[in-house]
Amino acid sequence: MDKHIFVVDLEQYHDDNPRIDKYIADAMPEHTRSYLQTLIKEQKVTVDDQVVKSNYRLSQGETIQLMLPLPVALNVEAEDIPLEIIYEDSDLLVLNKPKGMVVHPAPGHTRGTIVNALLNHCKEDLSGINGVLRPGIVHRLDKDTTGALLVCKTDKAHQEIARQLKDHCVLRIYHAIVVGNLKEDSGTIDSSIGRHPIHRKKMSTTSKHGREAITHFKVLERFGHFTYIQCELETGRTHQIRVHLASIGHPVLGDLVYGPGKTPHMKCSNLLEGQVLHAKTLGFIHPSSGEVVELDAALPEYFVELLTKLRYNT
Repeated sequence: MDKHIFVVDLEQYHDDNPRIDKYIADAMPEHTRSYLQTLIKEQKVTVDDQVVKSNYRLSQGETIQLMLPLPVALNVEAEDIPLEIIYEDSDLLVLNKPKGMVVHPAPGHTRGTIVNALLNHCKEDLSGINGVLRPGIVHRLDKDTTGALLVCKTDKAHQEIARQLKDHCVLRIYHAIVVGNLKEDSGTIDSSIGRHPIHRKKMSTTSKHGREAITHFKVLERFGHFTYIQCELETGRTHQIRVHLASIGHPVLGDLVYGPGKTPHMKCSNLLEGQVLHAKTLGFIHPSSGEVVELDAALPEYFVELLTKLRYNT
């Protein structure tokens, strides 16, 4: 076990009585909030030597003690799966994720993921954060979302990139084709996102316990019944772009979860396999050199072909 001790200091904090899971998630951005909640549930977190629950409200001067388990070996095999590497050095790498590929193994799905490929490509050089050895994943993309995915090789790099994500310092620009013709050429969607109250695998802007979520969008090209846009994330909630665009009546084309079952006027349906969403640009401060790194992931072939067909049919 690795012991961490925090004395609660609320003088510079925006909440007078924050929940403990939120407080330690802010203090340790390299770990996910869900992982820290698991540690609280397992009684590995105490406040003034007393076991508490995730919704415990902290007060000034209380002492938090967190016992962090040492990373365990990842029970996943390395697989020789080709990766399109955009950038790589001793600290991190950025790859262009293909459509239909899951990022991280899950129960019943332990093969064919990005992590399986990374274990083969990077060998031992992957960070060990969130209690699992060598996953390297600091952020994720949905299975059918393509584009730039950043992977950390060291814990130091992971912690620094996680901090930048928490502080909204990472540039993340996505390209998407949405259903309908947006009225505005640009705009901002500022709607909190939380777990859907009924469909627990979905996210929603109507959740009572939603977290702040902000997406900026700009129209790149119009096709009458469809619009080609770019979205810049200010926050990074689960399914954020998909949920936000659906909430304003313009779901991402091909989105089977948040979009319509059938898309009218679609003459290129044979090209659709999930949402037409691509992580195009990724920018961050390099954890070792301190230099600004900005990388571009080329649009996948299906996306380019779809744009060509829409231009021809407009």
